[in-house]
Amino acid sequence: MRGIMSDLPLRLENVGLAIGATTLLRDIDLTILPGAPTLIVGPNGAGKSTLLRLAMGLLAPGTGRVTWGGRTDPAPRRRAMLFQRPVMLRRSVAGNIAYALKQAGVPRARRVARIEALLEQAGLTALAARPARRLSGGEQQRLALARALARDPELLLLDEPTANLDPAATRAVEEIIAAAASGGIKILMASHDLGQVRRLAGDVHFLVAGTLRESAPVGEFFDRPSSPQAQAFLRGDIVNDP
Repeated sequence: MRGIMSDLPLRLENVGLAIGATTLLRDIDLTILPGAPTLIVGPNGAGKSTLLRLAMGLLAPGTGRVTWGGRTDPAPRRRAMLFQRPVMLRRSVAGNIAYALKQAGVPRARRVARIEALLEQAGLTALAARPARRLSGGEQQRLALARALARDPELLLLDEPTANLDPAATRAVEEIIAAAASGGIKILMASHDLGQVRRLAGDVHFLVAGTLRESAPVGEFFDRPSSPQAQAFLRGDIVNDP
């Protein structure tokens, strides 16, 4: 943790959320601590994106509570979130990062060096002057990661950031995520790609129909899944939720 401004630990305590008659999450108890990336997995419609939005403070729970570093105030202190399809500003690649740094309150005198460092980290130095909306999908996702990292987060939430990318672009995005994790940033990430989960995760939380069915270190989750639903999911079978 990083002093009084920390957003960690992130705790979801008996959290539930429903929209009308539809229950999206129920009785979620989850604690996210500093360390290796935490991956959220589960079939489509399991509630992964909803859980991340609650963790970011974009949604309020219907029951239970979410706390960040012991606070219930959802205003982000040291966290950022990246979505599957990030919006690119009508600026250059460098201009997108400059805007993120300005929004994060980085002094003007420090921005040029920080832009250069983030461009290098994202592998976008040669594309600094290109309009962001003319980038490929993978390049846009790397730029979106650079913008998120411009906020100097200690907690970075990622909602299936490689879902629409080819293998090469996926690998490039994963390298940035792994480097961020190695640098001490806590990653909380939803993924449908089990190979990616094996490559990145320290621990795994398995959701089915809005319910947390299993939590385990990544090796244990793949080698010794304890719930029938997780066993079916790892076999590639349809997951039933009796």
